[in-house]
Amino acid sequence: MAIRKIVIHPAEILEKSCKAVVSFDKKLGRILDDMYDTMIEFDGVGLAAPQIGLDARIAIVDIDDQNGTIEMINPRIIATSGEQTDPEGCLSFPGLYGEVTRPNFVKIEAFDRKGKKYSFEAEGFLARAIQHEIDHLDGILFTTKVSRYLEEDELKGVESE
Repeated sequence: MAIRKIVIHPAEILEKSCKAVVSFDKKLGRILDDMYDTMIEFDGVGLAAPQIGLDARIAIVDIDDQNGTIEMINPRIIATSGEQTDPEGCLSFPGLYGEVTRPNFVKIEAFDRKGKKYSFEAEGFLARAIQHEIDHLDGILFTTKVSRYLEEDELKGVESE
């Protein structure tokens, strides 16, 4: 396991759609392990492959709840509903936070590290984190969805994704 360098905006890889993963091998497992260690090191709740310089549809989320670490390879959103507006941050935009409106519920399909397809449903903050990371895989940055940027005194308990 290794801590990877976080790619900071502006960087071209953060704004491009990533390539699908086709090989579910030990290298993929090492990348996922490194992503987890990197996310924890930088106190994040999610991390997408382009944030460590990789052009691959790989993302992880761990909001420290009963779901543990959610590894998403080639994820796609298949359903959303509701609405929530809350603060968001991003490891690729250190110190920048803004209010973002997203669906409150999300259902995804993805593959695990062994290539097994699964579906997963989430609500609230977990749904927000999952959507934020999948956006990264499509080259969509949270800054394009901010309705209002936040000052430091408005940020009690905001996590970076």
